[in-house]
Amino acid sequence: MTLAEWCVFGALLLYLSTIASIKWIRFRRFDNSRPRDPAFYEDALAQRALGAHQNGIETFPFFAFAVLLAEFRDSPQRLIDELAALFLIVRIAYVLTYLGNRPTLRSILWSIGLAINLGIFFMPMLKRFLPV
Repeated sequence: MTLAEWCVFGALLLYLSTIASIKWIRFRRFDNSRPRDPAFYEDALAQRALGAHQNGIETFPFFAFAVLLAEFRDSPQRLIDELAALFLIVRIAYVLTYLGNRPTLRSILWSIGLAINLGIFFMPMLKRFLPV
């Protein structure tokens, strides 16, 4: 497996661990028979963890598709790997800023992540201009 493919797996684990961690921390208050109970998410930190988790679900498909598209279209693998690793680092920072209640920085990181994703996605179209 390539580094980029491991980063796809890492992005999956990131959005799962974001919500799992808050459920684990507050496990005595979490009722698994009612996993979407709004009362569990009344706390500000739990709300932010849920928001980060949902955003991870929203961004994951595009990232996974962009990586696979770039790889299947024979784009430079080293560049795909570097951008995928950078995307994962930005996403980790995004989750931390979401949990830490830093909305402006969070929005900046989200935009950077989107730009990286677009770069991976359009890499096959631009590969003749990229270094091998």
